Amino acid sequence: MSAERRRGRERSGGARRVLVTGASRGIGAAIARALAAEGFDLALNYRRGKAEAEAVAGDVGAAGAGAVTLAFDVSDRAACAEAIGADIEANGAYYGAVHCAGIHADAAFPGMAPDAWDRVLRTNLDGFYNVLHPLVMPMVRARDGGRIVTISSVAGIAGNRGQTNYAASKAGLIGATKSLALELAKRGITVNCVAPGWIATEMLEGADLEALAAMVPLGRIGTPEDVAAAVAFLFSEGASYITSQVVSVNGGIR
Repeated sequence: MSAERRRGRERSGGARRVLVTGASRGIGAAIARALAAEGFDLALNYRRGKAEAEAVAGDVGAAGAGAVTLAFDVSDRAACAEAIGADIEANGAYYGAVHCAGIHADAAFPGMAPDAWDRVLRTNLDGFYNVLHPLVMPMVRARDGGRIVTISSVAGIAGNRGQTNYAASKAGLIGATKSLALELAKRGITVNCVAPGWIATEMLEGADLEALAAMVPLGRIGTPEDVAAAVAFLFSEGASYITSQVVSVNGGIR
């Protein structure tokens, strides 16, 4: 555990706590494990996959950190407010949050169903408000600074065929992140965005991974751990002067 984490424990009487949404699998689970290794306690959100979330909590515990699991859908504003509010009431304000939960419903735009547009925007972009709004003021009142990281996508920067809804949601997430960063900077809370490229998760199931890797300058598909390492850095003392930024983790894709 770093010296910064030890100081944080001394100030707060325990480890600083971080909420990670979409933490039961893929990138979210890797982020949870990486932050646990840095000494943070975790609140692990999941919508489905209770067993997977509990397995991640077990990994967090094995790393010497504490973990609670929180079941709610980030697209459900009332459910977010209730679950997050209850956790803060029971365990104290978060030091940070990682908004990782997201979905996709790909289709060419002319054939995209209204529900496909709405579901993706409600989860990926509305989830930003639904998750962060209940926890920001408790973070501010704790007067301990903090870190917020959102997970966007290369699609939110460059667009992608068949993903107009997904790209719109992820581009909106970048704008929201940059704006919140300006509001919270004077409170010592940094707000940044990580934009992954092609990462070996469920989203790439069925894709020609060799063909995709050939299009990446570094010559390989990324891993969830590649993304998690960038998030862990943004939570570190070394990143305390970094805010309102988009960190691309994409192997050099332009």
